[in-house]
Amino acid sequence: MRGGLAVLAVASLAAGCAHDASGVRPAAGQQPLQAPPARALDAYAAKLGAAHAARAAAARRWGLKRVPLTAPPPPARKPVITTRPGFEVDGHEEQGLPPVFTTVPTEDRIVFLTIDDGAEKDPAFLRMMSELKVPYTAFLSDYLVKEDYGYFKRMQDRGVTLNNHTLHHPYLPALSYGRQEEEICGMQRVIGERYGKRPTVFRPPYGNYDGNTLRAAKNCGIEHVPLWSEEVFADHWEYREWDRSLHPGDIVLSHFRGRDDWNGTMRDMVRRFLDKVTADGYAVARLEDYL
Repeated sequence: MRGGLAVLAVASLAAGCAHDASGVRPAAGQQPLQAPPARALDAYAAKLGAAHAARAAAARRWGLKRVPLTAPPPPARKPVITTRPGFEVDGHEEQGLPPVFTTVPTEDRIVFLTIDDGAEKDPAFLRMMSELKVPYTAFLSDYLVKEDYGYFKRMQDRGVTLNNHTLHHPYLPALSYGRQEEEICGMQRVIGERYGKRPTVFRPPYGNYDGNTLRAAKNCGIEHVPLWSEEVFADHWEYREWDRSLHPGDIVLSHFRGRDDWNGTMRDMVRRFLDKVTADGYAVARLEDYL
């Protein structure tokens, strides 16, 4: 609300500073927005108002308790991402292995939604996220995605980044280096061939990895290995930290799941996710904008 008043106040000042050729000023409260900067501010304020109205209508349509907050613009200089203490492997820094992290360094009240594997392919979920304008990141496994590559192409067309979650979702530390490389580089090839660009972000299945995992990932072109701080389901949340609270920059995990696996749908998961983060004063930002 304060931002809207500020825009209107600036617009009024700009209009008041415009020179009136006749020397007669219009009555108070009736000044037209004549100067180009004032007209631009007026158009911008109208655009913001229309965007908020559309977001509010979508929130009502999809059964949210509140309108989701809008994330601030991403920083001009991206934060330095380092491995979370205790999550390192031997030689991690010396070998320049990708950082493993659960949060992104930021003071903004934002969180990141990430969704794994690709089992559920709910068209209504795509509509919901598009109408709500909520960003998220997908981590895909080919053995599930190949059932309907087109579904994830539609997701990509809506601005979602498709990242690597291996070909077959194995427990990677049980595999040799060569097998791990096949799983990671193989999924790189699938995403590159199907969706036009190989990702630089990878999440190991179950969040399990070892030194071979990170070395293989680096060799396959991976630069970041985000894990998560919280996990959201259709009917509850789970937390990594003892305080069971959201924190600025937290990465939230969910999965592509439906009623066969959950007590609810992906839409139910999104409602639970957004109702909590909004009530706690957080907005949802796009992870790739910070990496």
